[in-house]
Amino acid sequence: MSKPKSPKPPKTYGEFCARYPELERAWELINRAGKSSGDLDDKTQRMVKLGIAVGAQKEGAVHSGVRKAIAMGISRDQIEQIVALAAGTIGLPSAVAAFSWVRDTLKSRK
Repeated sequence: MSKPKSPKPPKTYGEFCARYPELERAWELINRAGKSSGDLDDKTQRMVKLGIAVGAQKEGAVHSGVRKAIAMGISRDQIEQIVALAAGTIGLPSAVAAFSWVRDTLKSRK
């Protein structure tokens, strides 16, 4: 089975990496180390990372995480459940904000 292709990162990300290539390499090492630190499958890792982005209220990371989740075949219902699960921990106003970021990204992917 071939690995799903990740969506193309935003233009600003590429510009940042071109300006700071050592930071890009460090970022890649951090991501690789996180992926190899346990036995969670790729989809579970993506859902956990999206949940962390929701909890940390990182709008850009939520948008990116949703795009990557969709590319991996994670369903809209599963993505939205991540936000619903976070509500009890992060509070309703924060969950509604995260839901709006998820919804906006899902709408733009149609």
